[in-house]
This record gives sequence, C-alpha cells and structure tokens, in this order.
Amino acid sequence: MPVDWTGLAGVIMGTLIILIPVAGLTARFAFKPIVEAIAHLRQTPQANDRLAAIESRLALLETQMDNTETELARLSDESEFRRKLSQGGES
Repeated sequence: MPVDWTGLAGVIMGTLIILIPVAGLTARFAFKPIVEAIAHLRQTPQANDRLAAIESRLALLETQMDNTETELARLSDESEFRRKLSQGGES
C-alpha cells in the first residue's frame, strides 16, 4: 500500500499548528513559578539587609520596653513604700 506523503505532511502540519501554541502556553504556566523564584533569589541580598535592619530595630524596641517595665515596677514599689510610710506615721 503506497504512503500518501502529501496527506501525511498535511496532517502533521495541521497537528503542529494546534500543538505548538498549546505547548507554549503550558510551558509558560509551568515555568513561571520557577522564573519568579529565581528572580526572588536574586533580590534576596536586599531583602536580607532590610530584614536585618528590622530585626535590630525590633531588638532595640524590646530592650527599651524591658527597661520601661523595670522602671515602672520600681516606681510602683517606691509609690507603695511611700504610701505605707505615710500611713505608718499617721497611726
């Protein structure tokens, strides 16, 4: 049985006209997360610098808050001592 090369080429070309755009769209959606991850990794040093700055500022704020809480506790104790001292003298 002879092969009809013209018909076979037509079928292959017709199939490729549909498959090439479908393969392109599939590759685009498949590779997009990978490309975005690589782009994010290239930007990481800047993000690390910002993160380090935020961490140091947060540590400073935590230290200041601890100091404030300590000072508040000391003032509360002193106020209570003075109140007891003034009550003890009046009794």
